[in-house]
Amino acid sequence: MAAPTPPSAPTPPSSRKVLGRLSLPERKYVADALRTETVGGVLLLVAAIAALIWANTFGSGYEAFRGLHFGPGFLGLDLSVQHWAADGLLAIFFFVAGIELKRELVAGELRDPKAAALPVIAALCGMAVPALVYVAVNVLGDGDTGGWAVPTATDIAFALAVLAVIGTSLPSALRAFLLTLAVVDDLFAILIIAIFFTSDLNFLALGGAFVGLALFWLLLRANVRGWYVYVPLALVIWGLMYNSGVHATIAGVAMGLMLRCSRREGEEHSPGEHIEHLVRPLSAGLAVPLFALFSAGVSVSGGAIADVFTKPETLGVVLGLVVGKAVGIFGGTWLAARFTKAELNEDLVWPDVFAVATLAGIGFTVSLLIGELAFTDNLELADEVKAAVLIGSLIAALLSSVLLKLRVRKYRALYDEEERDEDMDGIPDIYEVGKPEYHLRMAEIHEAKAAEHRRLATLCVGAGADTGTATDDNVPGAARDGRGGPA
Repeated sequence: MAAPTPPSAPTPPSSRKVLGRLSLPERKYVADALRTETVGGVLLLVAAIAALIWANTFGSGYEAFRGLHFGPGFLGLDLSVQHWAADGLLAIFFFVAGIELKRELVAGELRDPKAAALPVIAALCGMAVPALVYVAVNVLGDGDTGGWAVPTATDIAFALAVLAVIGTSLPSALRAFLLTLAVVDDLFAILIIAIFFTSDLNFLALGGAFVGLALFWLLLRANVRGWYVYVPLALVIWGLMYNSGVHATIAGVAMGLMLRCSRREGEEHSPGEHIEHLVRPLSAGLAVPLFALFSAGVSVSGGAIADVFTKPETLGVVLGLVVGKAVGIFGGTWLAARFTKAELNEDLVWPDVFAVATLAGIGFTVSLLIGELAFTDNLELADEVKAAVLIGSLIAALLSSVLLKLRVRKYRALYDEEERDEDMDGIPDIYEVGKPEYHLRMAEIHEAKAAEHRRLATLCVGAGADTGTATDDNVPGAARDGRGGPA
């Protein structure tokens, strides 16, 4: 009679990881998304530099061009070039942001409430603390507190451009954390714009926009296909939203959120992922750089730079981006990990989180937009706040570059480990450890290599015998002692 099998010990519950390794599908999605954003970030950087050069060399021409009006006036759309960029082109940016948010909610890091708690708390703290810093500086300095939302935004494209310039390849967990922060950041930036920067409402136009959105939703549910259906409808919805008094970019977000981002059986990509793949290059490569070209052109004379650090409004923006973002995101992440008892990924340390939090202090696109909306009645102050956004983002970029460079060897090792694919099956080896078929493939590969080296060794020995010099000197890799003889 066989001895009874002892009961197996209960498997301890796996502790949740802060910045843990991504699943393979999520890793692929993040890599593809960030690759496009990195290229777009470089274009954004070029556009911002071009705007600064243009505004500081031919300032009158720059102002005249971005103030040029065109468009159908009878539809209420006779807008300046600058407004077309801010209200029109950025709607494409926010459309992509809406798709990203929907995907994160149904298939990404935010689908699990417990897993979502950490990036959401980190992002909320990363917005609340900069706003508090701005308000505190302006209350103490008797400034205008209306710009409290300016330093709350993170520009993922610009942050990735900085990473590309300094040549730092972050491991996927840190890249995903940065992307998730930016997605949640965009969500709350959208809410801030919709709630605090909505002018007098035109309820007829707003009602028309809602009807258009309902029709958009019904067409999606009916699986109606064809860009020639959705693009004209999207333009009508955008025009109605603009005339309603609600910022027109909200239309882009709403349409992005309506797309289906969950995959059905037999689908390689969901409709939302497919459309995002098509539209993201347009957003990152054209819409956002053009917005930067017509919004980032401000005076950067010595006096203007000095004023940034003396006026409470501009100083609040700089400190909010540089100090508030870093303290808020790092503090929120640490507190969330502390109270949820989540453990930090063993490959990383808390200074890594602080470095990424500092990188998130690069607030450009949405910060510039909110700066325009917050100070519409004071254009001079609006330009000064834009200069503060540029300077604050530059300081945050420099600080984060230093912090990330201190760990660049560790990041490179982690990145290389994640990319290694010795069995060349298209799947990184790190995701196959523990699978018998993977280890059998690797055994065959190493056995083949060993057999080839044995064959080469035999050939070398044979060649030495033919010449009468078959010694250890003819065998590559043979051990030697310190005098050159066999060890």
